[in-house]
Parts: sequence; structure tokens; C-alpha cells
Amino acid sequence: MIELVEETARARSIVLDLPDWRGHRAGQHVDLRLTAEDGYQAQRSYSIASAPEDEHVVLTVERLDNGEVSPYLVDELRVGDRLELRGPVGGWFVWHAELGGPLLLLGGGSGVVPLRAMLRHHSAIESRVPLRLLYSVRTLDDVAYRDELAGLTGVEIRLTLTRSWPEGWRGYRRRIDRALLEEVAWPPAERPLVYVCGATGFVETAADLLVQLGYDPDRIRTERFGPTGG
Repeated sequence: MIELVEETARARSIVLDLPDWRGHRAGQHVDLRLTAEDGYQAQRSYSIASAPEDEHVVLTVERLDNGEVSPYLVDELRVGDRLELRGPVGGWFVWHAELGGPLLLLGGGSGVVPLRAMLRHHSAIESRVPLRLLYSVRTLDDVAYRDELAGLTGVEIRLTLTRSWPEGWRGYRRRIDRALLEEVAWPPAERPLVYVCGATGFVETAADLLVQLGYDPDRIRTERFGPTGG
């Protein structure tokens, strides 16, 4: 592990140098295992935040206060430490140019991580597939990759803050609902390809609303996380 990047007060990116890495697709994840001195092991899955074209593999981890793994990765891990990984894993929740679009990405909280890999891949290959990201977080301080997202060109980035917002905030101020999706998403007739990632409640709500709006369920790909111990 060669670098640590603070993304928010609760999340940081872990930059890995993996000489034997065989490559990955945007949207895949890895299984990471920690082993304690007494031999106890804990394993969690973490999405890859980097694009296939990036020099290094990047994982972004959000601390869960009662977790077994994430507090160590966010608070204790140091540059030079070694990690045990297996992967890349996953073949459904991935995007590459041949899949086309238009492309709608819906991220809740740390669910933005694999979507960031898709954004970076889209940029790296200079794709002309229309792309929109709707990113839901509690506060502006919880926005990961804030400067990077603000600097992207050729894509549409929309933020919605669900708990509090700064004075003068002109973005959305609520959880994702039908009206918000009607405003942000493409018409169903254009058959967008949708990727939804976040907590289980967020994913189920977003996917159900899209189907109600007339989206083809076969064009909606979801990945969810829940209370797995962190």
C-alpha cells in the first residue's frame, strides 16, 4: 500500500501497488482479509474506485463505528502496510463501452465508489455515451471525490443532500423520490442503462421507482450493502 487519501471525515482511499494485478472492469470489487495476531480473520468486500486504465488500484473505505475491518482501514492502516486481497470479483455490475447507454448512475453514500470507477473509465476512453450521476449524501462534507466530480467535463453530476445543506445551496435537498428521478433520468423510451449502488433501502427504493416510471428491469443493475459488520 503506497498512499492514503482522506476523502471525508469518515472515509479514505487506499492506493495499492499490485505488480501482479491482472486488471479489472469498472464496477468490480475485491475481497479483503485481515488476520489478527491470535489468528482470528475477518473478510469484507470493497468496491474498486479506480478505472482499469489507472496506474494503481484504489479502494475507498467508509468507517463503520462498530465494524471489525473498516475502522482499522480508515484509522490504523499506514503507508507500507500489506493487505491480503482476492479479486477482482463480479461480472454483472460492470460497465464498458460495448454496453452503450445512455448511462444513469445512482449512488447513495459510499455506493458512489464503483460508480466513480465507471466515471473514470468513461473519461479515460473518451466515451461519447451520455452519462449522468445522481449522488445522494447526508451533507456536503460527506461527498467523496468532491473536487474530482466538480472538475469532470462531458458528464452531468447532480447532488442531493438529505440531512443539511450550506447557506445558498442550489442543489437538491431531499432523498431520491419519483419526482427527482423524473427530473434527472432519461425518458424510458431511450432505454437507459442504470447502475444503482448504496444501502439496501436506497437501492430498493430507487429501483422500484425506476420500474414505476417505465424503465426496463433488465436495464437496471444494482449492488447493495448492508449491516455486515464493516
